[in-house]
Amino acid sequence: MITFLLHVLRLLPFLFGGHRQLAVENLALRQQLAVYKRTTARPKLRTTDRLFWIGLARVWAGWRQPLVIVTADTVLRWQRRRFREYWSKLSGRSTGGRPAVHAEIKTLITRMATANPLWGAPRIHGELRKLGIDVAERTVSRLMPKRRPQPSQTWRTFLANHVRDLVALDFFTVPTARLRVLFVLVVLVHHRRRVVHFNVTEHPTAHWTAQQIVDAFPDDSAPSYLLRDRDSVYGHGFRQRVKGMGIGEVLTAPHCPWQNPFAERLIGSIRRECLNHVLVLGERHLRRTLARYFAYYHRARTHLSLDKDAPHGRRIERPELGRVIPIREVGGLHHRYVRRAA
Repeated sequence: MITFLLHVLRLLPFLFGGHRQLAVENLALRQQLAVYKRTTARPKLRTTDRLFWIGLARVWAGWRQPLVIVTADTVLRWQRRRFREYWSKLSGRSTGGRPAVHAEIKTLITRMATANPLWGAPRIHGELRKLGIDVAERTVSRLMPKRRPQPSQTWRTFLANHVRDLVALDFFTVPTARLRVLFVLVVLVHHRRRVVHFNVTEHPTAHWTAQQIVDAFPDDSAPSYLLRDRDSVYGHGFRQRVKGMGIGEVLTAPHCPWQNPFAERLIGSIRRECLNHVLVLGERHLRRTLARYFAYYHRARTHLSLDKDAPHGRRIERPELGRVIPIREVGGLHHRYVRRAA
């Protein structure tokens, strides 16, 4: 009511002047706006409505007086927001500069750096130039994945570089039906996953172990490197014999069997595929069982690391050779499948 009286008093000069019709119409509109403001807490305004009041505030000094739906601070806030949006849009426009590097080139640089840990940005940049890819060397350096410098080559790199000249050596134990514990020594050539020698004993010593190395590699066939753990059985006599054969020893870190992965994987396969299903009676029985398993292991068992081939190589038999027949291996624990003419 007080607001309405204020509007009437404000329009008195117009009522008694020559603008009576305009004053009454203005009063009616203001009364309706006051009712609308009471019923609607926050009326919705469009962008055109905001632009209208922003423009009116620039050309009319008394624009604050007729405001009813919104306050003067709201109109000023609209103007400041419009100013920020205008300049943000203007400054966000592309101004040229260096062209973006294609995603395929980024992926190629990452692949090159990962596959060649010894290469730096100049080497990769040279390879890209030979492939017809024109990027700056600094761009290559920026896109290369960051890696910490290695104090020495990794185990994976060492094994890959010396796989043809590396032999692994390891012991594992087998309990017998007579409650004895037998020790099995296996000597594994990494290149084709071949077990070149194995033997069984109840009391392993350094001298006995050294003799097994001599038996495994007669006639100057010794490998360049021998990978083993730090077991005390490899004593002074063993080390002297190995050194005399010209074999370099590579020792795994303490309590790190994963650093001798091929030998550990072989021992796991022997247990899972053979010894876990056999009651070992004694030393001779264990030796015969392992001989049968290793015969199957070398001639028939396929290996993922050998592209699903056997260590001794296994030829592909075409369907025209005949029907498929099974051949028992390791006492029937496994079978080898071949083709025979009917």
